[in-house]
Amino acid sequence: MSSESSFGLMQIGLATAEDIRGWSYGEVKKPETINYRTLKPEKDGLFCEKIFGPSRDWECYCGKYKRVRFKGIICERCGVEVTRAKVRRERMGHIELAAPVTHIWYFKGVPSRLGYLLDLAPKDLEKVIYFAAT
Repeated sequence: MSSESSFGLMQIGLATAEDIRGWSYGEVKKPETINYRTLKPEKDGLFCEKIFGPSRDWECYCGKYKRVRFKGIICERCGVEVTRAKVRRERMGHIELAAPVTHIWYFKGVPSRLGYLLDLAPKDLEKVIYFAAT
């Protein structure tokens, strides 16, 4: 086995909102994915090239820069970095929500980790999570 692919420890934990914003390359503001006429990703959408990187290697969204010689340049018109399309698999965006949310695993797991942490019964916790508390 190669030393590059082996590791001794893996740890999973919660990420804070600040951590997630730090990892993010930009905020997704629209629910749109791809323009049906141009078949290009919508700006500020779920597949935005400005956030996640170009769809095609060494080419910006507007087409101003179209070669490897422009590597690393950020287009003034569209704001897309000229790089490999492979970066789309690595980059992450974030969505700002109007209200705090919790993952279902922390609520529905047995025992309820969130209920245990907050010292709340599952029924009371459910009311708080779904904004049904009076």
